[in-house]
Amino acid sequence: MPKEHATQIAALLGSRICHDLISPIGAISNGVELLSLSGTSDISELSLISDSVDNANARVKLFRIAFGLASAGQMTGTKEMHAICTALATNRLTYDWTVEGDQARDEVKLACLMMMCVETAMPRGGVIQVSHHDGQWTVVARAERLEPDPALWARLSAVQDVDTLKPSQVQFALAPLQADLMSRRIKHSEPDGALVLQA
Repeated sequence: MPKEHATQIAALLGSRICHDLISPIGAISNGVELLSLSGTSDISELSLISDSVDNANARVKLFRIAFGLASAGQMTGTKEMHAICTALATNRLTYDWTVEGDQARDEVKLACLMMMCVETAMPRGGVIQVSHHDGQWTVVARAERLEPDPALWARLSAVQDVDTLKPSQVQFALAPLQADLMSRRIKHSEPDGALVLQA
């Protein structure tokens, strides 16, 4: 099977899963909102559920972009990415989407996969900043403690087999594949206190 066909099938599968998950998560969110309107908004358990639902909703939306189908001409809005990044933020890890203007979906797909790669090197959290200038994405991770796995980072420069990857590391297979499909190559560097991916 050609590489492009395999990639498209994987993207269709990702889109289907995310599409089917977003509805029940939305229903839970609506239920929590109705409960808060009934005067129970001061219950700490309800606040915990609400925060968890918001984070799950944002994570599924991120997965839909990163793993889903990017049709020709499809765009992703800056407001949408800001909303996703805000909802993904925790007290340990924050995301700073500094990209101006809407971008082609396949471009944002690459950026999101790169963002998911740097997340794995931040066991105690930190800040992930995403920017786009002159047709190039830059994803910078800053933290007090960074632990990039050399074997995983070595995979980013070229498409490789997936035999040794865990499911939680699938982005390290998909990011270089997406870059290759766009005639790009992911480069990484490690300046003091930071990890940088560019493509």
